[in-house]
Amino acid sequence: MNIKKAVITAAGRNQNSLPLQVVVDSDGLHKSALRIIIEEALSSGVDDICVVICPGDQKQYIAAAGDFAGKLQFVEQPESLGYGHALWCAREFTGQDSFLHFVSDHLYISHQKKRCAQLLVEVAQSQHCSVSAVQPTRESMLPFYGAVGGKRAVEQPGLYVIESVREKPTPTEAEQLLMVPGLRAGHYLCFFGMHVFTAGLMSILGEQSLKRLPGASLQLTPALQALAEREKYLAVELPGRRYNLGVKFGLLNAQLALALAGKDREEILAQMVELLATRPNA
Repeated sequence: MNIKKAVITAAGRNQNSLPLQVVVDSDGLHKSALRIIIEEALSSGVDDICVVICPGDQKQYIAAAGDFAGKLQFVEQPESLGYGHALWCAREFTGQDSFLHFVSDHLYISHQKKRCAQLLVEVAQSQHCSVSAVQPTRESMLPFYGAVGGKRAVEQPGLYVIESVREKPTPTEAEQLLMVPGLRAGHYLCFFGMHVFTAGLMSILGEQSLKRLPGASLQLTPALQALAEREKYLAVELPGRRYNLGVKFGLLNAQLALALAGKDREEILAQMVELLATRPNA
């Protein structure tokens, strides 16, 4: 597998403004979330990036990309017909190639020198299959994420063979279908917001698109379940953390994590201690 293309889905009607938010990155520079994701993608070795957007959003996304705007192609999702449909809109861009995929409302911090996307691409290339990054996530956060169930692979630690995929499962559903041996009690493997997919996923989305009724949504989760049944599909725990901008205090948590991972860590810690010390008593 030679991963040279990336697709960023940013057409969610209630979340399309999140990639435009500006934070201070770990290098101390002000950047939009979109620009940070683009840098993440380029670190993995991709050459071309497609951003799936809402109609009319292109101008502000070009501005948010800054110096990297010239590396982007844009595809509009004309109607809000689901996550799978948004990805399907990029089919002409991906063609028959495998590709790296990001959601646009997550930021990532690696615990190693290599960035998360680079580590994910290396796993996919070594395994020659689709691989989704996952993160053990406590049960209370299940309403915000897709989750997978399966068994540990023998190839390397942190690698799993995916057997089932569910979108925002209930705790009961997760307990019945998504238990993975070895995880802490009350934790499940939830999506990291970063994947490598083979062309097989686009074929499945195409098949499911033909079967759906006019105006019906095309979701990604059924396609991922079909992918797991049809070909080798793995999940991997990466040495890093995802930060979901779309949850309560998500942007704040992401900013704190970026600050604490960068050169201004000591200053930020000192300010946090001062803030806590001067907080009025309840």
